[in-house]
Amino acid sequence: MKNYLDFEKEIKSLEQEVEKLKSPFGEGGISEVDTNKINETEREINQKLEKIYSNLNSWQRTSVARHEDRPKANYYINKIFSSFTELSGDRFFGDDKSVIAGFGLLNNKSVLVIGQDKGTDLNTRIKNNFGMMRPEGYRKCVRLMQLADRFNIPVITFVDTPGAYPGMGAEQRGQASAIAHSIECSMSLKVPNISVILGEGGSGGAIALASSNKIIMLENSIYSVISPEGCASILWRDPSKSLEAAEAMKMTAKDLHSQGIIDEIIPEPLGGAHRDPEEIAKNVKNCLIKNISYYETMSRDQIFEDRKAKFLKIGRNKGFSNYNESQQNDLEYKKAPIYDIAKNIFKNKYILSGGILLLLAMIVLIINK
Repeated sequence: MKNYLDFEKEIKSLEQEVEKLKSPFGEGGISEVDTNKINETEREINQKLEKIYSNLNSWQRTSVARHEDRPKANYYINKIFSSFTELSGDRFFGDDKSVIAGFGLLNNKSVLVIGQDKGTDLNTRIKNNFGMMRPEGYRKCVRLMQLADRFNIPVITFVDTPGAYPGMGAEQRGQASAIAHSIECSMSLKVPNISVILGEGGSGGAIALASSNKIIMLENSIYSVISPEGCASILWRDPSKSLEAAEAMKMTAKDLHSQGIIDEIIPEPLGGAHRDPEEIAKNVKNCLIKNISYYETMSRDQIFEDRKAKFLKIGRNKGFSNYNESQQNDLEYKKAPIYDIAKNIFKNKYILSGGILLLLAMIVLIINK
């Protein structure tokens, strides 16, 4: 059974009509199938889909990104990678079923694949916690990313989450720390890491796996620091203003690409990825092969510098500071001179001992007075 969004009511009626036309068993018994009428109706469906999907607003794209029939990470992993071997556990607490992680082959080359998976039905959604990762999930990802880095294996992540799980147990086990370590690990890798946002890219739960050399979004996916409903509740105390919030947040692939936040957009089949999963899987695979190949001639240090320059460049030339490519090596944090002085003092044990003795002598003199 197909699921339709609110703005697809006309499409639903037409597709139901096509199903009736295809059936030889009508109200009056067996009848001849009218292929001309079927073809005409299917053309009308495609025309309406093109009209609707070429004019989607940000809130409608959010609905498409959350569509329950949209292909999930598990589907892409099975379709794109061969010889995939899943690995589990964080070696501290347990395993997190909301994230699939393991090694596989892409175009006969080894890659680490990590995918946030929401699940496809009620049972798998509950099992996968609706794609909301817990600390053990992020620690599992860190463990495997570090392993991939040691063996010079590229990392591919599929992002699809409303956000990290905010439950009490997750907080007690260090959710914020786990996310921070995952971001740190992603940024410090010296192998290429490519992130593909499949549906929702929500807050730190997404950034933890999307701090990559290349961030790629499917055409109807979203990527934001908060959901439109959450933003509307905070700014206007009115969740019904989600449309206004979605427009203001600039969370769609087109908006983020124009701002330089993401690097590429993968076009979806007409009507969204859920209407032709085979085609979108093929598009994603071709995109991944192209981007992994781009880094094959780079050294490990060059890959690291490429990622660093990418993130330091975000927001520049937007009215705050100027930037050009020749200045990218200057985009570093500068330490205060006092830092180097203190570092040298602590390194030299004689200076340090003398300083301590001098301090003690001053304390004794002050006490004797």
